[in-house]
Amino acid sequence: MAVADKDRDSKNVAPEGPIGQTVALVKEYANQELKGPLKGAGRWIAFGLAGAIAIGLGTAFLALGALRLVQTEWPEVFDGRWMRLLPYLIGLVFCGLVAALAFARISKQPLNKEQR
Repeated sequence: MAVADKDRDSKNVAPEGPIGQTVALVKEYANQELKGPLKGAGRWIAFGLAGAIAIGLGTAFLALGALRLVQTEWPEVFDGRWMRLLPYLIGLVFCGLVAALAFARISKQPLNKEQR
């Protein structure tokens, strides 16, 4: 038992000397450079995904509401063969405009606030 405990303790301790210090330094550097940015990126992705879902649902409900409004309030205006498609095209154009506005607002800034 004493030999096994001695081996276990020696494995957990970092080796002394330049190699051990280098390994410890690399581990600390990796923790510093990866944990913070990954935590920030996860938060950034979560808020972006929530915003995309909210904008998508809002746009879909507004387009559907406008479509139903036009079809219900002005049925005689859109009574022809090809005129029946016009409310759907209006809704499609509205969704396209919202998508174009969203794509125009995408920024190319890095996740961290530092200027490089």
